[in-house]
Amino acid sequence: MYADVAGEARPILVNLSESPLAQLARLRTKTGNPFLSAREFEAGERLRADYTRGQIMPRLGANWIASVASGKRSGAGGAAELTEVALAARLRVEKAIAAVGPELSGVLIDVCCFLKGMETVELERAWPVRSGKIVLKTALSALARHYWPKAASDESKPARMLHWGAQDYKPSMHGS
Repeated sequence: MYADVAGEARPILVNLSESPLAQLARLRTKTGNPFLSAREFEAGERLRADYTRGQIMPRLGANWIASVASGKRSGAGGAAELTEVALAARLRVEKAIAAVGPELSGVLIDVCCFLKGMETVELERAWPVRSGKIVLKTALSALARHYWPKAASDESKPARMLHWGAQDYKPSMHGS
């Protein structure tokens, strides 16, 4: 099954009616552009997928699969019991969170991973109403730059050097 996100057909990996990120992706700005770019939405979904694959979500109940005698019901597990896929996903989440920074990582985890709504996040953090969307968009932009660093630099524009010299100023190549 596919959904239209920012004019592009994307496979559905989560119930979009339950995802606060998908709800924000459907919003439009005053000019009619999507509130979130396709890269920002994809970055949030990628973080959520890695978070889920890494089994980072806290257990909310007892482990009824493991026997009592095995001693595995406590959830004390650890990295030794993780598969390589889960461990790699945890490392990707760790790198992504570090790249975004501590100021923006909390809102990413709350919205993308725990699927908390913006109203809940704003209320928990005592933020002004509707400010969470802007903070989340900033966090998703930083996350997208982490995942796709080459896409962040606009290749269509030539690189421009800036300096504080006069118009005809040319620095010397030798330190004299």
